[in-house]
Amino acid sequence: MMEDINKMTRVRFLMEKLDINQNIEEHEEIALEYEDGNLISGTLEAFIRHIVPTGEYYPDRTYLFAFLLSSRLYIKPYKLLEQVCQLCITQQNLNSTSIDKSSLSNFCSNLMQLLSEWTETFPYDFRDERLMKQLRDITQKCIAINPMLRKTVGQLMQMLIKKLSTLEKYEDVLARVTTAAAERMQSLRTNPEAFQTNIIDICPDPYILAQQLTHIELERLTNIGPEEFVQAFIKEGIDESKVKFRDLKRTKNLEAYVEWFNRLSYLVATEICMHIKKKHRAKLIEYFIEVARECFNIGNFNSLMAIMSGINMSPVMRLRKTWAKVNTQKYDVLEHQMDPSNNWSTYRQSLRAAMQRALSAREGACDRIVIPFFSLLVKDIYFLNEGCSNRLSNGHINFEKFWQLAKQVTVFMTWKNVECPYERDRKALNYLLTAPVFSENSLYLASYESEGPDNAFERDKYKTLKNKAAPSHK
Repeated sequence: MMEDINKMTRVRFLMEKLDINQNIEEHEEIALEYEDGNLISGTLEAFIRHIVPTGEYYPDRTYLFAFLLSSRLYIKPYKLLEQVCQLCITQQNLNSTSIDKSSLSNFCSNLMQLLSEWTETFPYDFRDERLMKQLRDITQKCIAINPMLRKTVGQLMQMLIKKLSTLEKYEDVLARVTTAAAERMQSLRTNPEAFQTNIIDICPDPYILAQQLTHIELERLTNIGPEEFVQAFIKEGIDESKVKFRDLKRTKNLEAYVEWFNRLSYLVATEICMHIKKKHRAKLIEYFIEVARECFNIGNFNSLMAIMSGINMSPVMRLRKTWAKVNTQKYDVLEHQMDPSNNWSTYRQSLRAAMQRALSAREGACDRIVIPFFSLLVKDIYFLNEGCSNRLSNGHINFEKFWQLAKQVTVFMTWKNVECPYERDRKALNYLLTAPVFSENSLYLASYESEGPDNAFERDKYKTLKNKAAPSHK
């Protein structure tokens, strides 16, 4: 009988520190389930208890990351910290006037470690003033018990405030860049003749431009919080005007990065289509092919895909006379890299090779750079979320899904923590971020004006676009 029990792969563990007078049903509600030694499911209450440290216990770091990442699908971060603090106070009797401070020293150290990991890995959670207040309150209790922790608390708060300040500065820069781009686009509308500069004039060397693109990519990647991938799945059903605190999902930096991909694609198409002479258009196509090739060599797959996406836009691809002057041999090789067949198998193989290269590269080396095709990464995580149920048939939370999400996001965090080793070119960076970008209709219009419509469909479309654009020229 005992041997049969030992051979069972699924074992149910009840949380420690339960009141023995609790009934069976309450025990079941806070159970955790393991399979082959791996945590696979449980109730939210059980998972929360499992991250609460004691003097002798500290949660496994991989479990802590996985839970802090995905728990926001079920409980808001400020509510989670509130419950953690309450459990600590209750279990350790912290509100008592006669606590034994010496016996709580290890507990306070472990609690500080937990808070340090939370603030270091998910600092953006603490933009919520409720979390910040809870953090201050519980750390002050720790200092009251063990004054030696005052320096640790000070360092924790200093690092957190520094990270939040950096984020605010980054978001301010994004806003100013967006405004500058809009102003330049308005200038183009009012004075088209002033828009004569192209990207080759600004940065003649495609290798340098690829390096500047890598600067932008890494800056955008660095400022994406890991929690944004999960918060993108949270359904919003809140009337913002009726709540004091903003409980809405925060995915601003993730969305800004996706918008950057779109901007780069349209910038490439704009640079090509805006030129009347086909030799200039052909030269720009070959230039961008060289930039894309260097992005591939660097490991900057996001810029590579954005550039190829821009070159492959219909307003560019229809320019047959222009393409006749382009050496497409290098283009064909890059086109193979972004072949979506077999779930992007060619790209994924190249990505794995870049990851292997990065593992063996020394600190600060160019070979450490891995910038994934971001839209595909988001899509992979999205389908992982949609493909796995949040809860099992018994009502337990499916923690196997948490593990998978954590695995994907952990790899992303490795990629985003790489310093860009290349020198900055301010003029090139400014141009990439603020140069006017045509809309799809404007691209088609410019394309038809460069090389006339080939068939009845294109002639009708050209006529429609000209009629739409006519009022703006009056």
